Amino acid sequence: MMAKLIGKRITRNEDPRLLTGQALFVDDVELPGMLHAAFLRSEYAHAILKGVDVSAALERPGVVAAFTAEDMGDDWSPGPPLVIPPPTIEDVEFYTRTQVPLVKDKVRHAGEPLAIVIAENRYIAEDALDDIVVDLEPLDVVTNIERALDPDSPLVHDDLESNLAAHLVQEKGDYAAIREGADKVIKRRIVIERGIAGAIENRGIVASWDNKQQQLTVWDTTQSPIPIRNGLASMFGLSEYQVRVIAPFVGGAFGPKIMMFYPEEVLLTWSTLKMGKPIKWIEDRRENFYATTQERGQVHNVELALTSDGRILGLRDDFLHDTGAYDPYGLTIPLNTQCHALGPYDIPNFSSDLKVVFTNKTLTTPVRGAGRPQGVYVIERMLDIAARELGIDRTEIRKRNYLPKDVFPYDNIIIDQAFESFVIDSGDYLPAMEKALKLIDYEKFTKEEQPKLREGGRRLGIGVVSFIETTGVGPYEGARVTIESSGKVNTATGVGTQGQGHFTSFAQIVAERLGVDVRDVHIVTGDTAQFHWGTGTFASRGAVVAANAVNAAALIVRGKVLKLAGDLLETPEEELELEDGVVRVVDDPTRFISLGDLAQRSNPLRGAVEPGTEPGLEATAYFGPKYGATAFGTHAMIVEVDPETMMVEIKRYIVVEDCGTVLNPLIVEGQLHGGVALGIGNSFYEKLVFDDNGQLLNASFADYLIPTAAEIPTIEIAHQVTPSPLNPLGSKGVGEAGAIPVPALFAQAVENALDVDGLEILESPLSPLRLFELFHGEEKDA
Repeated sequence: MMAKLIGKRITRNEDPRLLTGQALFVDDVELPGMLHAAFLRSEYAHAILKGVDVSAALERPGVVAAFTAEDMGDDWSPGPPLVIPPPTIEDVEFYTRTQVPLVKDKVRHAGEPLAIVIAENRYIAEDALDDIVVDLEPLDVVTNIERALDPDSPLVHDDLESNLAAHLVQEKGDYAAIREGADKVIKRRIVIERGIAGAIENRGIVASWDNKQQQLTVWDTTQSPIPIRNGLASMFGLSEYQVRVIAPFVGGAFGPKIMMFYPEEVLLTWSTLKMGKPIKWIEDRRENFYATTQERGQVHNVELALTSDGRILGLRDDFLHDTGAYDPYGLTIPLNTQCHALGPYDIPNFSSDLKVVFTNKTLTTPVRGAGRPQGVYVIERMLDIAARELGIDRTEIRKRNYLPKDVFPYDNIIIDQAFESFVIDSGDYLPAMEKALKLIDYEKFTKEEQPKLREGGRRLGIGVVSFIETTGVGPYEGARVTIESSGKVNTATGVGTQGQGHFTSFAQIVAERLGVDVRDVHIVTGDTAQFHWGTGTFASRGAVVAANAVNAAALIVRGKVLKLAGDLLETPEEELELEDGVVRVVDDPTRFISLGDLAQRSNPLRGAVEPGTEPGLEATAYFGPKYGATAFGTHAMIVEVDPETMMVEIKRYIVVEDCGTVLNPLIVEGQLHGGVALGIGNSFYEKLVFDDNGQLLNASFADYLIPTAAEIPTIEIAHQVTPSPLNPLGSKGVGEAGAIPVPALFAQAVENALDVDGLEILESPLSPLRLFELFHGEEKDA
């Protein structure tokens, strides 16, 4: 009988190393003779590059090299497209334009790299940037995604006829037909602005080519070490086994570190191959605002058609998505938006005309949520408006439209980010809503407390929204589990870790299957020398795809243990149990053998073995889902708005989360806390402001506001468990869930607190100034 460890609140294995400074981050890597790199970046958002002269920089003492695009010769090439629509998808217009390692002809966004300087230390490298002479001819700039499609708009890519990067129409049912017979049709325009991920650790790379060993080693703050290895090997004509990529501990990633290949990854690799010296580059915070990918910018024109009793007949969502200067991630983000605009609701008719637009801004790739918050914002805000106009309670209109639990798996017909039909594997939405309403005490607050508070001049409001989160996308991940002669267990997987608690959750699975202490399971992640195949940590997939690979490998090893122990103890396998690091006979506990002894016996130094016998207690297994598992939940909050300053205080915050089987509640709740915090930032604080010249006006934490602990409330969490039928563990992802519904929830709660006739919040993020303008009916500047 296996001791139950999955689902226990076990403290994290990795924390002692992190808290005592023993964890390795990229900037901790120090190699003999290591040089340091700095990048000269364009101050213009759009300009013709006429020349770059690095000769003066090369004369500065301590400068070892300086390179431009011309120096790269045939090695200069745009990066590979990462996600492109397959030919099986009809009626998709898509133009691939990917980032370049160094600008050769034209700058397309501020911060794009023009040259790299390599010096004895970072200070010299930075100083030498001022020695470089650059000849740039400024061009007209396009930053507004609606104006970008005007016939006379400046072109980001001159070889295209317009700034259209992609066009896709998705439909199910017949929205146009049902619209004509609808009792109510609501139309609104919704604007969602850009923000950054703002990880505590910026990006960093150390690249080192050992000419004698013919081995390239790269330490990288990436979420995808194995694809980085494969790509760098392909770019520079190396065998994949000549390239080792290590993603050590990473201080937060949130999506942008899945991007590949950043110019810096290519340039440091190219430079170390050319120079034979290890080279380090650590991104500074200002660079992070310009050079690391961003997200969220979209403009939606939405219609919701309903019956008089609040039943949804159909949804139309035509929108523009800002991809920035390049589109390596294709349609991933806006496809997520389209799918999540359907939410947990029965929407029989849907139409969405999507246009992806190039602009002179930093390129867009997924940030925690990856298009999902925008889709949730659209449907939740439209339901709020519909409830008000139809005289229905906002929670009741949601209940009336939930998909019932007996319809799953439910095919939404439209395609998702994997270019497959968007199928929801499982769900039970009403209990999650009911639990959230009970925890927030919705009836008492709305009927008793709120009226009294308003009489006293205080403006408190309540919000309740539901959401879904597609998680655990393929293609696959793998794991290798090995029992060592010490009796301890080593587990390696290809995913990287950026704070998700993999060292603990994966260890719990292995420990339960093999009957060992969770502290005796050593986890290795993100090192291509330790595990060779996999995709990476993104899309809330670690606890789904990688964890099920770990589970599969551990079960195979368990089978080997029982077989060998059964032979040695002369006992049928079904009469054995694994516990406390030993295999014992259930009916006679005095007869046992330790896992360490079994490991030694499984790999004898001498003697004959049965033909076909595999040495060692080890197994490698892979898991890939048929399609992603869809998590869901309901969030609720109570806020108070100061009518004079328009500052918002969150008084209570409730999360009811259903991520299937919970591997470790402590870790899940930590993920939810972080997600909610980011969501609060996306709701009221974090907005990138560009001027008409494409200049970022708030590229520092002095001007770009990230909420601190003082702004984050105590978050009350309740769990609901609807196991996924798509994997043996029944798990679903949770890494992005906390962030996804928050902007919609915040808007609803603030709107309810202000309680002003005609006030509708149809934009995100807000700010005290913008709330003041909305409250007083002032129009926002175009």
